[in-house]
Amino acid sequence: MASRGRILIVDDEANARAALSEILREEGYTTETAADGFKALGKLEEFLPDVVLTDLKMPGLDGIGLMEKSQATRSEATFVVMTAFGSIESAVEAVKKGAYNYLTKPLDFQVLAVVVERAVERARLMQENSRLRERLRERNAFGHVIATHASMVKLLRLVEQVAPSRASVLIQGETGTGKELIAEMIHRASPRSKAPLVRLNCAALSESLLESELFGHEKGSFTGAVARREGRFEQAAGGTVFLDEVSEIPMATQVKLLRFLQERTFERVGGNETLKVDVRILAATNRDLKQRIAEGLFREDLYYRLNVVTLEIPPLRDRAGDIPELASFFLRRYAQENGKRVDSFSDDALRALASYAWPGNVRELENAIERAVVLCEGPRIEARHLPVSIHAGAAPDVMPPVPGTTIYDLERYAILRTLESCKGSTSKAATILGISPRKIQYKLHEYASGSPLPAGAAHDGPISVRRDPGDDRG
Repeated sequence: MASRGRILIVDDEANARAALSEILREEGYTTETAADGFKALGKLEEFLPDVVLTDLKMPGLDGIGLMEKSQATRSEATFVVMTAFGSIESAVEAVKKGAYNYLTKPLDFQVLAVVVERAVERARLMQENSRLRERLRERNAFGHVIATHASMVKLLRLVEQVAPSRASVLIQGETGTGKELIAEMIHRASPRSKAPLVRLNCAALSESLLESELFGHEKGSFTGAVARREGRFEQAAGGTVFLDEVSEIPMATQVKLLRFLQERTFERVGGNETLKVDVRILAATNRDLKQRIAEGLFREDLYYRLNVVTLEIPPLRDRAGDIPELASFFLRRYAQENGKRVDSFSDDALRALASYAWPGNVRELENAIERAVVLCEGPRIEARHLPVSIHAGAAPDVMPPVPGTTIYDLERYAILRTLESCKGSTSKAATILGISPRKIQYKLHEYASGSPLPAGAAHDGPISVRRDPGDDRG
């Protein structure tokens, strides 16, 4: 059963702490206790309570002092103070300084239950509001894209230049480099920003469904078309359409898309009425469209219509100087989302991040940092919190010389290089190497330890590579 909330009880009387803890646990809350204000400060960082239920009069640091120090550390905990009947003036002062409510001793347990329940609701609401504000701040800030490397600075300058225009833009880059983010930036910085940005992944649909999604359809035009439906172009009227994986559009649909780009007119599937709509086209691909043209899979005239302006997003391995700042950005985001006080990286973790090749680019880095935040027990991410394929160290760029290299190093090179090419999939790497997935997992654990493990050694930690169905086979 899920906890109703996290309550930190602060009181210098041991019996009072124990009684309150027992009562609130029976009500479904998770509780922690502290004997004074100074001990409570440490619990704030470790326990991350929704509500702090604190006595006002305590030796050392009293309830008001605790609340003020908590506010100084930007803790989002909601405070409820307890005081003897004769000290209500102090409780009122606490409320004026930010406490949510106060209770008088001896406590009425029915009143206690109501006040704590409402305090938890308020705390959750404030936490959600904080997350929403941060999300809006990030999404509305043009500058939150990390661009310290010269290639990214140049790219963002181009984005600023092309955004106000009507020109179609082709965004090229490897998977995970942030093509959709660049499209969003162009739209938000354009005169069309108040109109919709409509997205479509062209590789996710069959030819017939893709045509219907783009242009819409009339009632009865095919099985299941029970009503007229507007396509993405109509939905985006006055705004922008982002076509992701545009290289995968079938040839027949390419002809209709070309006509739309030339004339801004189209017909719905099954319809005769010619419609006209004003939208801007942004397209993205991780494929070489010129090669697709040479293979007869993409129309050259469509390529030039889409490619009025080309934006090339460099892979993360070519802008390694951006990795620390990107990692810190994701650290702040996921620490907040997970309610954890994690604020830095160890030197070993930063070295591991900087030396890894990042075949999955920024998306892989984001996933690695989210995982590290979830597994981190303290305020700093260590190398061991990162996926093993990262912190075990990348394989050397050049195959070790033979003779002159041990079997251990040759095997390590083969396994890490193969895992890198398979983007961390143990089952695919195992198939290529002719060994079992368990063998790969064992070896990764061995590399992480820095030296060969004795035969039969137990795995004493999780192996953090992507596991596919069947990875448990021997």
